[in-house]
Parts: sequence; structure tokens; C-alpha cells
Amino acid sequence: MARPKAIPQTEFEQRWRTLQAKMKERKLDVLITHGDEADPANVRYLSDYWPLFETGGVALAQKGDPILLIGPESLTFAQTRSKIPTIHQVLQYRESAEPDYPGVPLSSFEQVFAALVGRARIKRIGIAGMAVMPATVYLALKEAARAAEVVRADDLLVSMRAIKSKNELTLMREAFRISEIATEKVLQEMKPGMTEQQVVGIAQGAMYANGAEYEGHPTYVLSGIHTTHAIGRPAPKVLKKGEMIQLNIGALVGGYSSSVGRPVCFGKMPKKMRELVEVGLEAHYVTMDLMKAGVPAKEVVLKFEEFVKGKGYGDYLLYGPCHAIGLMEVEPPWMESTSEFPLEENMTYQVDTFLYGGQYGLRWEDGVRVTKSGIEMLSKARLEVLEL
Repeated sequence: MARPKAIPQTEFEQRWRTLQAKMKERKLDVLITHGDEADPANVRYLSDYWPLFETGGVALAQKGDPILLIGPESLTFAQTRSKIPTIHQVLQYRESAEPDYPGVPLSSFEQVFAALVGRARIKRIGIAGMAVMPATVYLALKEAARAAEVVRADDLLVSMRAIKSKNELTLMREAFRISEIATEKVLQEMKPGMTEQQVVGIAQGAMYANGAEYEGHPTYVLSGIHTTHAIGRPAPKVLKKGEMIQLNIGALVGGYSSSVGRPVCFGKMPKKMRELVEVGLEAHYVTMDLMKAGVPAKEVVLKFEEFVKGKGYGDYLLYGPCHAIGLMEVEPPWMESTSEFPLEENMTYQVDTFLYGGQYGLRWEDGVRVTKSGIEMLSKARLEVLEL
């Protein structure tokens, strides 16, 4: 059976036109998006290009097609990947070693602006991706902008990316399918005495063997005290019987991320550990039962927190139960107690139930699509207490 691999050219072109309409409403003459290897989302959303070593950007005016902005070394790579045919190499997108590239013809931001608008005056420039844009790029852009106002415009792309298309959902379902295969492979093959890093190798092998283009995020195999890490990396620590093991395994397909999180123990869980695992799983379902289109996001968070506190685990909370997922495993909009927006159909979220305290923590994590009546679960295999 053929599996989906990419967003079609026509959808990229529609994204450009939708974004241009938003630019007109905001009175932006030019929009520059920025991305890097760790956070390529905005650039890949508009071009399908994913930079490595160097950074990347997309420049767009209110009319015409966009320009892909890349560093000096990535031209042949970008030409094979980009859905944007016009590509400019710009020095400031170079890798962090900052070579000079003598003799290599490069574009300046002034030349990029001229290619976009000709001799027209640019009054207002928007930047999407400011949080990951390095000062070297920003300062060069500001200098070229001259008297033009430079403003943040991240929200334009956030609003577009929040609601997933049919093609995006197809790729996400495939990514979660592969993640569940890899999770099952790990559950069948990992053993006490292996290191966290060795188990990561099992997960990676299964993901790539089943069609992943990359990992959706660094694979989590965290054990013992490491399970208290909300963000962490696997270590050469040996897995032992009777300790908590946190798995978070996510494949990337066509640029779209996934993640499946399960707490695991070799042998029977100690009483307090099992209680925490069961409370976490129950809270996981509470969150999903509350989600549907039209529900205020903060309402879901407040009721989730109320449930966890009612079970006596309020001190184990770090953040709200959901963050959006798509081109990044963690992307806006987050669902927090301060969130004022309502959930909408075809928003996609990671229900991320992370609880920690003392010597261990746990994470139940699954992807969902918001529907008019509730949710579609993008992953649900092995939602059970896992004692291997």
C-alpha cells in the first residue's frame, strides 16, 4: 500500500496566497519568515525546505511568488527540495562558523527586497520566527529596511498552521502509525541491562524501516531519576527492574511530527508508582473527554488541573495538558489556564500528561484531532499500565 510522502505543490501555492491576503490586512509590504534545523516549521510550511547547518527563510511581498533565502552552501540541496523556484543565497544565513566565502556570488537583503517589490517603497516589514532568528540576520535585515517599520508577525502563520488540511492530517496519521510500530518494537525488545541510548537505537531503526523521514523529536528513553525531566536526553544509564522508564517515540513524515508517550516498568510497579501511573492515565482520558470544537481551551486546562489536584497530585504538575502539534512536535497554540481561544475543528494537539515528583515522573502522550463532537485519536495503542 502506497503511503503519503508530501504536501502537493498546489497546497503550497494556496498557502502563499492566503498569507498575502493576511499581509494586506496587516498592511505588511514584505514578510520574512525564519527557520533553522531545530525549528524549520515556518520555512518548511511555505517551501518544504528544511535547512541544516545553515539557516533559512522565506521572503514574500503582497503580490507575486515568494523567494527562498538560504546560506552559501545549500543551493543544490535547496533546488532539489524547495517548492519555491526562486532562491537567493544570503551571507547571513551561513553556518555558525561564519566563513567568508570569498568569490561566491551572494545576495543582500537590499537585492531580495528589490526582487520582491522593484522600486516600490517598503513601509512595513513583518517577521515570523523572531524567537529563532539570530541577531546577525535581524541586524542585516534592519539595515536593509532603512526607514521601514519592522514588526513581529508570527501570529499570521500561527493562525494558518493551527487548522490542518486534509493532506496535513494524512501525513500526521501516517507519522503516528509509524510511531506506534516503533513503540511496540521497543516494548518487545528492550531488556534490563540495556542503556537508555541502546533502546533509542531500537526505536530509530523501527521508525526508519517503516517510512519515517526523521525523528519528530529527540527520542526519549529516560529511566529512574531521569523520568523527572520534562525535557531531557537519553544517557548511557542502564535500565533496571522496578524503576520507572519514560518512553516518548515520534516519527516525522513529510515534515509532520508525532509522538507516543508511555510509562513502563520491568516487573511489577511499586504501589506508589502504580498509583501515579493510574492517576496520570485517568487524567489523560479526562483531558480528551473535555475536548471538542467550541470549548474554551482554558476550560479544559482548569478542569484537568482540578482533577489532578483532587487526586492529591497537584504538586506534580508543571504545565497544562496539551500543546499543538504539526510541523513541530511542540508548536502554538498551547492550551494553558490563560488561554482565551476556543478549540476549532481540525486543530491537532498532543495530550501531554506529564507528572513528576520525588524520584520519578511519567508521561502519557497521544495525538488527537479536534472534531465537532469530540476528538479523533491519532494514537491509542498500549494505553494501559505497562509492566513488562
